[in-house]
Amino acid sequence: MRIHTGEKPFKCYICEQGFSRSSHLASHMKIHTGEKPFKCDVYCVLTCKKQFHYGICKRGFRWKSNLTRHMRIHTGEKPFKCDICEKCFSESSKLTRHMRIHTGEKPFKCDVCKRSFSLYSNLTIHMNIHTGEKPFKCDFCKRSFGFNSNLTRHIKRFHW
Repeated sequence: MRIHTGEKPFKCYICEQGFSRSSHLASHMKIHTGEKPFKCDVYCVLTCKKQFHYGICKRGFRWKSNLTRHMRIHTGEKPFKCDICEKCFSESSKLTRHMRIHTGEKPFKCDVCKRSFSLYSNLTIHMNIHTGEKPFKCDFCKRSFGFNSNLTRHIKRFHW
């Protein structure tokens, strides 16, 4: 009944956020305590900088749903399938993003020039044109670029 009334009698003593159920409060407390009770104990091959490491993964998660999503790295499971091209994804958010290819949807709009983008990250990078920010730095000569593609081209041209 609390859901309908909006009553939230279970309060977090740290941040004072209210919850309608005690179980929701208990789950919330993991944010403050750092508790990560859901452990991945898969023995696997991990790759790091093109080197293979064999061992148990040991990653910890606050939420079971995050462990479930993480396990797909080990199993290769991709349960989210595009109805149009049948490409599969490990996360629903990746399928949602992929669908914009088919629909042409570009929900992220630049407030300055009104250009639209299908990915928020592309809008963020685009904003460098307007701000003049150059966040991509060359490790060899310290020159900066507004776009990663320009940095890559620079490295190939001058440092290879």
